[in-house]
Amino acid sequence: MQSTPNKGNGLDMDKDSWGQSLQEVNVVVPVPPGTKSKALVCEFKKNHLKVGIKGHPPVIDGELFQSIKVDDSFWTLEDQKSVSILLTKQTQMDWWKYLVKGEPEIDTQKIEPETIRLSNLDTETRSTVEKMMFDQRQKSLGLPTSDEMQKQEILKKFMAEHPEMDS
Repeated sequence: MQSTPNKGNGLDMDKDSWGQSLQEVNVVVPVPPGTKSKALVCEFKKNHLKVGIKGHPPVIDGELFQSIKVDDSFWTLEDQKSVSILLTKQTQMDWWKYLVKGEPEIDTQKIEPETIRLSNLDTETRSTVEKMMFDQRQKSLGLPTSDEMQKQEILKKFMAEHPEMDS
């Protein structure tokens, strides 16, 4: 049985919660208030995550859904009451069904990808996306796409320069 994802496209559980984008997974593990970072155990390997407090059973200790980029992943202690972990996905094209093996799975069909703000994209990507959006809008209205308009312009210009071809 699959669970519906939380608003972060992950799952809220008793001992932790997690969310994800296509690029990364964010995990939040509550700890007793006043916990110091040196009292924590937070280890990540390519395919494994272990989080907990020294001297206690780990809160999370298991094989990850997919491998991560260890060097691009990190954790922080937030306000001495929760551990915030950022895992960078190795494959940045897939939604994870679960955080670690044995946990409930989410229904990845129900994930709502975050909307990308055009202003956050680099100039080249932004112009490509804007062109695609323009072309999609033009097609839906039965109008020519930007490429078709460009071809018509070239043809018009050619015909104007060569009136003898018009007959």
